[in-house]
Amino acid sequence: MKYARLPLALVLATLVVLAQAPPAAVLAVQGDIAAPLSLTADDLAKMPRQTVSLPAPDGTKIVYEGVTLLAILQKAGAPFGKQLRGKVLSSYVLAKAMDGYQVIFTLGELDPDFGNETILVADKRDGKPMGEKQGPFRLVCPNDHEGARSVRMLETLEIVRLAK
Repeated sequence: MKYARLPLALVLATLVVLAQAPPAAVLAVQGDIAAPLSLTADDLAKMPRQTVSLPAPDGTKIVYEGVTLLAILQKAGAPFGKQLRGKVLSSYVLAKAMDGYQVIFTLGELDPDFGNETILVADKRDGKPMGEKQGPFRLVCPNDHEGARSVRMLETLEIVRLAK
């Protein structure tokens, strides 16, 4: 059997392109939960989507699109509804960014029966994937008066139960 020989330049060009292709971004959902997850942008695209509009500094509107934090945590088996009672109410979500920035949300503030706060895990801004300095994933907290908990470059959601 004879094999065709590819020109060395073609082989090298292919290797360079493959080496430059970034790995698919993954959002890790881990900690004290039933079903830890590793979600890609494709996984989020298949989940129920929502949009949130926020004012930009120049007076225009920025439209973020993504999946609610509640929906992601429910998919991972975090306790909500009738399960969110007693000691479980001391549970929280630690959101971690690629640059080390961290913020927390209590499960109670996300649960529809308690705080009913809508927090979005956005993967699109104004209809396009997030830019390098914002994404690939970003928490968007439309009801926060300050933007400090709108974590950019989100990479991990860790559920922590203080009382077990």
